Amino acid sequence: MSMGSLPKKIYNFDRVFSSAADQRTVYEDTVLPMIDELLLGYNCTIFAYGQTGTGKTYTMFGDMTEDFGLLSDNAGIIPRTLCTLFDTLRGTDSTIKCSFIELYNEVLHDLLSDEEDVKLQLFENERNTFNRSILVKGMQDSYIDSPSAGIQLLQIASQKRQVAATKCNDLSSRSHTIFTINVLTKSSEGSITSGKLNLVDLAGSENIQRSGAENKRAVEAGQINRSLLTLGRVINALVDKASHVPYRESKLTRLLQDSLGGRTRICIIATVSPCRSSQEEIVSTLD
Repeated sequence: MSMGSLPKKIYNFDRVFSSAADQRTVYEDTVLPMIDELLLGYNCTIFAYGQTGTGKTYTMFGDMTEDFGLLSDNAGIIPRTLCTLFDTLRGTDSTIKCSFIELYNEVLHDLLSDEEDVKLQLFENERNTFNRSILVKGMQDSYIDSPSAGIQLLQIASQKRQVAATKCNDLSSRSHTIFTINVLTKSSEGSITSGKLNLVDLAGSENIQRSGAENKRAVEAGQINRSLLTLGRVINALVDKASHVPYRESKLTRLLQDSLGGRTRICIIATVSPCRSSQEEIVSTLD
């Protein structure tokens, strides 16, 4: 890829989507293949990552309205995943529960809680030292019995998310959100398989000066960029099989610790702008 004065770079991707790709195509090519692994007991994570205003939240959530139980053509990854899971598990002895957490300025909030401004705390599960799983004290899990029930939770909870206007986007998400689906399936022999799917809508990565962030917004942008940097370092350390992985340097990576290493699957959807003025942000995202 050559972008003006920037040096030419070559990137390798599993798939590249043009601006003409629809929501169904993106879902079927990126997420659908991971559903089978989720049901085999893997901890799976899907990230939407990129510059502010490039379509991360649209890709994850999209149009969540339903018409007689049918999804909109513009429905995003999360509602489509819920529909696939219930279709696949129909007739089996299975339970599905969801949680929805917002990470804003390194503070965790429960978006499913009926109480205002519920702050959550992270603790290591001392009973499970093998994969160092993390417990979230105070988090509400909601059992759902249909895709519509899950989508309704999403619609209500999404209204609580921290948003603000920036020069890059009139309504920019200023927090990371993690919608987690836990699936327990009991076989005819009585064995139980447990899998987890984290669907992560990352806050927009941006240059603080270009975004016009000031005062409170500049602090937000700094926290966002630091947590994204830590996420990148953790993923690189896992790829390189490093002896030390810096999970503890960010609440985002600590929260996702049991889904980033070990028996896990990860997919990163990088969203970029076609605008030439965004070339620095594009390279930053792809790097």
